[in-house]
Amino acid sequence: MVQGSDHGQDSPGAPGGEVYDWYQRGLNLLENGSHAAAIQVLEHAAAAEPSSRSVREALARAQYGAKRYAEAAENFRLIVEADPAEDYALFGLGLALTRTGQIAEAVEHLALACAMCPDNKHYATALRHARARARKG
Repeated sequence: MVQGSDHGQDSPGAPGGEVYDWYQRGLNLLENGSHAAAIQVLEHAAAAEPSSRSVREALARAQYGAKRYAEAAENFRLIVEADPAEDYALFGLGLALTRTGQIAEAVEHLALACAMCPDNKHYATALRHARARARKG
């Protein structure tokens, strides 16, 4: 999966706060490929600040990296429900749904992400692969 979005999402807690520290630690673990460890830390941050889209996105990315696709899909879905125009969350949701075998729904979300960012090659490639799987299915 590609790196997270940088759409100016909400910041988790005040700098120096416990949630912010968990979030930063989780991001560092995620960037180093320690998905399972990142999940543990980011779950604490998400429990403390459940409305933080930044924390949810990082948690979903860690879950996806750990092949916990259904959980990743749920966290990406929460972001999309809060902000239907969040293209990266639509992309992540589509990828996760593809991995859980929910191809028709995945195509729908990936197509929306592509419509929002038509020049994003990652989005276009994921949509093309999901559509190919749908045709085979």
